[in-house]
Parts: sequence; C-alpha cells; structure tokens
Amino acid sequence: MIEDIGIRDLGVIAEATLPLGPGFTAVTGETGAGKTMVITAIGLLLGARGDAGVVRAGAGQAWVDGRWRLSAGDRADRISTRVQEAGGEFEDDELILGRALMAEGRSRAVAGGRTVPLGVLAEIGDDLVVVHGQANQQRLRSGAAQREVLDRFGGPPLHRVRAEYERAYAEWRTAADELARLTEAHDERTREATELRLALDEIERLDPQPGEDTELRDRAIRLESREELRLAAAQAHDLLSSQSVADDAPDALGLLEASRRHLERVSGHDAALTPIAETLSTARYLVADAATDLASYLTNNEADGTQELDTVQNRRAELSAVIRRYGTLDEVLAFRDVGGGRLLELDSDDDRIAHLTTSVATQFAHLSDLAAQLTELRAAAAEHLASAVTEELAVLAMPDAQMSVVVEASDDLHSHGRDSVAMLLKPHPGADPRPIARGASGGELSRVMLAIEVVIAGTDPVPTFVFDEIDAGVGGGAAIEIGRRLARLAQTSQVIVVTHLAQVAAFATNHLSIVKGSDGTVTTSSVRRLRGADRESEMARLLSGLTDSASGLEHARELLAIAGSRSTDSNT
Repeated sequence: MIEDIGIRDLGVIAEATLPLGPGFTAVTGETGAGKTMVITAIGLLLGARGDAGVVRAGAGQAWVDGRWRLSAGDRADRISTRVQEAGGEFEDDELILGRALMAEGRSRAVAGGRTVPLGVLAEIGDDLVVVHGQANQQRLRSGAAQREVLDRFGGPPLHRVRAEYERAYAEWRTAADELARLTEAHDERTREATELRLALDEIERLDPQPGEDTELRDRAIRLESREELRLAAAQAHDLLSSQSVADDAPDALGLLEASRRHLERVSGHDAALTPIAETLSTARYLVADAATDLASYLTNNEADGTQELDTVQNRRAELSAVIRRYGTLDEVLAFRDVGGGRLLELDSDDDRIAHLTTSVATQFAHLSDLAAQLTELRAAAAEHLASAVTEELAVLAMPDAQMSVVVEASDDLHSHGRDSVAMLLKPHPGADPRPIARGASGGELSRVMLAIEVVIAGTDPVPTFVFDEIDAGVGGGAAIEIGRRLARLAQTSQVIVVTHLAQVAAFATNHLSIVKGSDGTVTTSSVRRLRGADRESEMARLLSGLTDSASGLEHARELLAIAGSRSTDSNT
C-alpha cells in the first residue's frame, strides 16, 4: 500500500504531502482546488506519460514521490526483483518511487534511489495499483478489457492454464512462422542451393591456395624472361670463373688469388697487411660459391620452359575467371568456407520442413486442448461472476439489474485463446440484455465497475485501488451504497477515492481535503487531514455548498453515523 505521496509544483499544488496508509481514503475539495492532480501524481509514479503543461507556472519542474509498504508475497517478490535489476534498492519492504517532470517536457523516473527507465515504473505499477477513472471506465467497454476482468476473476486455476497457453502459443507461433517462411521461399532457396553448388564445385575443382595468384604471376615473369636471365647468369659466371676466356684475361677468382699472394709475400715486413690478405682469401671463397651457384642455375634452366609457361598462364586464366566473380582470391576462399555451411543449411530445408510440419501439428493440437480448457474455465467463471455482480448491483441502487457474461469460442487461435467475452446488462425486467458498451449510462457503468472490483477482490486481491469520481452521475441512496461497498473493498485492499459526494466520503477512514488558497495573484493548494468538526464542515460543504449550514452539518453527522455502522453491514 501507499504510505504517503509528496507533491511539489504540480498544477495548482505548490507543495503538499498526502498521508494515506491502510483503509479507505477520501480526497475532496472545491472545484479547481487540485483534486485531479492527486490522480495525476499517482499516474506519474506508475509510469504514465507526462504532460509538461501540468508543471506549476514559474517552476522549472514538477516532482512527485511515493513511499510504498509491501507485504510479503509474489507481487513483492516480482517488484523487488525488477527494482534490483534496474539498480535500485529495496529494503525492509519499503519502496520509494519518484518522478520529475521538466517544464521543457523531459522526464526522469526513480525507483529505490536510482534513476531507471520510465518503463520500469509502468512494469511494477501493474502490481502496485489499479486505477479507475473515466478513461478506465471507457476501457471496460472493450471486449479485451472484459476478457481480462473475467480472467482475473477466474483465479489460480484459470491463471495457470492461461500462462501455459500463452507459452505454448508463443512456441507454436514461432514454429508456424518459420514453417511458412521456409515453405514460401522453398523454390527460391532450391534455386539458390543449385547455383551455390555449381559455384562451389567449380572452386573445389580449381582448388585455389592462399597466395597462389601472386606466386603464379612471379613464375610467369621469370619464364617470360628466361633467355635474358640465362644470358646474364652465363656472363656473370664467366667473369667470376671461366675456363673459356684466354689465359691472359684472368677471371675474378684469379685476380683475388694473385692479390692475396702478393700481400702474403711481404706481410712479414708489415703485420698490417696480414688481415687484408685474410679478407681477400675470404672474398675468394665467397666468389667461388657464387660461381658454383650460377653454374647450378644455368644447369637447371637449360630445358625449354615454353610448356611450363603455357601451364602457368592457363592456371592464371582459370584463377582470374573465378576471382572476377568474387573480387579477390581471399574472397574466393572465404566464399568457399561460408558457402559450404550455407549449402548444408539449404540442403536441410526438406528435412526441416518435414520436422516443422509434424511439430506444428503436434503443438497446434496441444494448443487447441489448452484453448478448450480456457473456454471451459472461462464459461464457469462467467456464470459465477455474473451472479455475484448482479447481487452487488442490487445493493448499489440497481435492484432489478441483471448482469450476464457471455463466452463465445471461435475457430481461430489468438494469444489469449479463442474466446470473445461480452458483458451484458439488463437494467430492468422486460428489457433486453445489451452490451455494457452501449446499454449502460455513465453512472451505471461506475456502479458496474465497482461491483466487479468488489467481487474480484475475493479471488485476485490488489494492494491499492484508486477511483477517480467513481460516483459521477450517482446520488442519494446509490451514493451511500457506493461508499459502503468502497469501505468493504478497503477491508482487503487500500482504497483511495477522489469524490465530490459526502455520501461516499462519509465511509472513509482517512479524509483528506485539497484546500485552495490565493495571495491575490497565484492560486495555490495544500492538503489537510480532516477530523472531528473540520470533517463535518467539509461534509456540509459537499452537501449544501456551505461549511456552516445547520441543516448541512446535521445531515453530515447523520451520514457519518450511518457510515459508522458499516461494519455491521459489511456483508450486505
């Protein structure tokens, strides 16, 4: 439940704290005092979209914070987990939520002392509070909202089957969508597999190797320059070591050997020549090795390279043809690696389609069975809900009204099952039952909604209910019965009601008044908790428009006395 709510610079409320707590809280006040801002504040804490227009004139931002006390249970566990996942803290069953709304339109949400995405407030809000206002009453006119109401009333057995159905539906929908995709694209994927197989076969026959294109280019250059290379190598070899030149034209080896011997003959006279002679000796060995390598090079290149050149050029042409289709040799190799996996995937389509066809059929049968169970549970719940709501309407000044809830199953499966739900209202004997979307006035719809919540509270209790002028279009004895039923609902849940009727406010255990004041230029409002004579005066104002009317005060005391006996009528 909500312990208290703090409001600053929201609408006409400059700063106020609403002490709430358990039981039934009634919020009253003059027109324009800011009662609507209480509902707006709660909505902001529950993740509703913010309107910068509600920021108080001259203020940079509006701020709302709320302090919740949560009882142990599944709701508290879900809320605690979600807040902690968002980085907030949750200690001693107390949760602090906050919302800032900037004048320029930006918004900031806080949960457990940490800034969180706005969606977090909306998620946990579903477990914290149920808000009923004029807009919510309009939503009750939709078939989807009526189905949700029936499912809430159905209790744990229906909830379990629906949860299993929703899980099974998601799995079936995923498998069915994949089957449809594969089936629709079967011809295209078969054509892709054929083309991919031909391409991979060509690449496999060619069997390209990394860097092969560069290696073949270099070999082709060598083979095309073969004669030029042979002539240069022969000339170099002759200059280094040749037996074909005349004896008086020494080669490099002979010159080096002669130079060494000249130095060795005189090195005994100067030691500095010894290392030079050794260097010449080393040089001679190196030149001899080079001459040997050149001789080997010439021997290896004696054969005609024309056939080898043709082979290399043919290989280069084959590689070039493939490379032109894929960009580079690296991309050819990558295509071979990736294409193999893709071909396996495409070739498995027939097996996958066969498997999915069987799986989808099995899942559909299971889903249909769950849908039938849902229909059966809903039909049973509909009968009990209609009877219980009809009894409630009888004490809400609609003694002849009859509620019926019709469940119709279609052939199509949806995420919620195959059922459509319609709530019908027969306002008096002789009238035809009509959908509440068309057959209920605003006042009747308010009472129907309250009757539904009172009935559902027994099977699906909600921590906090907020009602915004649920008494619209209602007066007299009907208003008293609405107050009595709100008090009954407050026995199991916290109830907060914004009302303009004393007959409703009389049943509250906590009465707050939004008080409007003005300094002559700016209207401001504050919040007061009313007790004793102050409460009687406010009740008189609600009844007669005057706080000191003798008849109004007498009537107020009478209403409070009636409300004081509500405990004896709680089961009425």
